[in-house]
Amino acid sequence: MSATVIDGAVVAERMRGEVAAEAKRFIDQYGYPPGLGVVLVGDDPASHQYVRMKRRACEKAGFDSIPHYLPQDASQEDVEEAVSTLNNDPRVHGILVQLPLPKHIDEERVLRLVSIDKDADGLHPANIGLLAMKGREPLYTPATPTGCIALLKEVGTQISGANAVVIGRSNIV
Repeated sequence: MSATVIDGAVVAERMRGEVAAEAKRFIDQYGYPPGLGVVLVGDDPASHQYVRMKRRACEKAGFDSIPHYLPQDASQEDVEEAVSTLNNDPRVHGILVQLPLPKHIDEERVLRLVSIDKDADGLHPANIGLLAMKGREPLYTPATPTGCIALLKEVGTQISGANAVVIGRSNIV
């Protein structure tokens, strides 16, 4: 069995260019940029770094980044209110709830509250359920597996019927 090295940086750069072109068309048509709403609770350094990277990616692509930063001790109601605000904001077209949430927050309740039409991470229970059902397509799929599939397709890998081993401990990998 031979190995193929995939240069993900090259693929990502091309895809970022495609997204930026789509954002420009959106702006030309509607007069304002698409927006990504983000809910970040707490002070986890890795989560803050991830959100910073997303903000920079939004800026490069011509998107607005609309963050809602909440303290570690934010209540369930505070987090749900932030999600509801983003759901009702017409400038927001996608919502990312940065995980993990603090232990006192019911993650499933928060993810269920995200409008399925704005579920940028594909983590709404309806999207996850559709993903698991044969012959059904979710509105959005989680980024990590979507990216892996895109990379495999980029190099012409036949995915259907292939055997694979996935090692991970999250609910999407």
